[in-house]
Amino acid sequence: MYYNGIYHLFYQYNPKGAVWGNIVWAHSVSKDMVNWEALEPAIYPSESFDINGCWSGSATVLPENKPVIFYTGIDPNQYQVQNYAVPENLSDPYLRKWVKPADNPIVVADETMNKTAFRDPTTAWKIGGHWRMVVASRRKQRGMAYLYRSRDFRKWIKAKHPLHSVPNTGMFECADFFPVSLSGDTGLDNSAFGPNVKHVLKVSLDLTRYEYYTIGSYFPEARDKYVVGKGFVDGWNGLRFDYGNFYASKTFFDPSKNRRILWGWTNESDAAQDDAQKGWAGLQAIPRKVWLDPSGKQLLQWPIEEIETLRGQNVQLSNQELKSGEHIEVKGITAAQVDVDITFSIPNLDKAEPFDPSWTNAQDLCGLKGSTVQGGVGPFGLLTLASEKLEEYTPVFFRVFTGLYKHVVLLCSDSGRLITRWWRVSGLGEKHASLLEYIHW
Repeated sequence: MYYNGIYHLFYQYNPKGAVWGNIVWAHSVSKDMVNWEALEPAIYPSESFDINGCWSGSATVLPENKPVIFYTGIDPNQYQVQNYAVPENLSDPYLRKWVKPADNPIVVADETMNKTAFRDPTTAWKIGGHWRMVVASRRKQRGMAYLYRSRDFRKWIKAKHPLHSVPNTGMFECADFFPVSLSGDTGLDNSAFGPNVKHVLKVSLDLTRYEYYTIGSYFPEARDKYVVGKGFVDGWNGLRFDYGNFYASKTFFDPSKNRRILWGWTNESDAAQDDAQKGWAGLQAIPRKVWLDPSGKQLLQWPIEEIETLRGQNVQLSNQELKSGEHIEVKGITAAQVDVDITFSIPNLDKAEPFDPSWTNAQDLCGLKGSTVQGGVGPFGLLTLASEKLEEYTPVFFRVFTGLYKHVVLLCSDSGRLITRWWRVSGLGEKHASLLEYIHW
């Protein structure tokens, strides 16, 4: 959250080791989301309603400029209950101390619900006289996003109908529900609503360990339901923020620059023993600004502008012509991390392969059309992490296809750890059109 000029990042943390367990709410603060100072944990097990764990949740800044944390506590019965915490001293700019009022828990699962699969309350939003929040859950193998309402932010009542549910997905985790503007890249406060607004529902899937999102319409006055937009896949093959190791993401509205910021957890894939030897097992990915694509069919994202302050030596290469099978080495880069800004220009797209409408999964198509499979236009791109004689490298590459009405651009990585995304590019139907794409990472 952003509060009085300070960004606050709360995250699940084990202070006793690099494996899961002993979870507390760690707390770091920053003025630019680049340089961070770690503080003592904000929340840790101490009361009957969270004695067995303080799990994920969200922060909400109330209109009176008072922040509140919602989080999932594990009680003595191992039930998951929803609690809240407030700052002990609002005059402390870092909000180091948080207290848990005596009226916790504020939300418990009723007898019709799964009390051991009920967690991760969202940031709240207010429309009319009621606050609302979502708690993720499951009913058998159906993912559930339960909706709760409150007038005073303390007494919460479950709505008659869930905000949304999807069969055969398994447990929803870390649900996120937020508005996006139909025009421009300006972010919106969680309570924004109106004719120029769509809503996004993101869920993390416990079964698959990846997450997906949909874009749709929210009807607060008509049963308080979220309706997925036409054409969106609402399930395991839906849109993702990231096709790499990216999970448990959450967004927040940054009022200082009117933008929505996405944070995601990148966890290691090593064995627990290796993690223990390293002393760490996960990190927070670079924060990203997110907004709605003008087509309305997906979200766009970009590293926050503050990341550019980390740039050091600038290496430039321009006006290079490459023929099929050729490559050019970019010299002068010695850092382990590089920010690449690149433009490819294609003389024409006459030889682009036809796009098969049955190709609905970009990741599967990247496996079918690998970096060594020659196409009509592509593959072209970058060989990263390359050895001197190219015995080893990680290719990041494009292909261009001819669709029914417009060209389709596929971006892949053979490593399976980088982005895999579709771009449906308009304005490429002319015989001598040029393709311009920018990639940052």
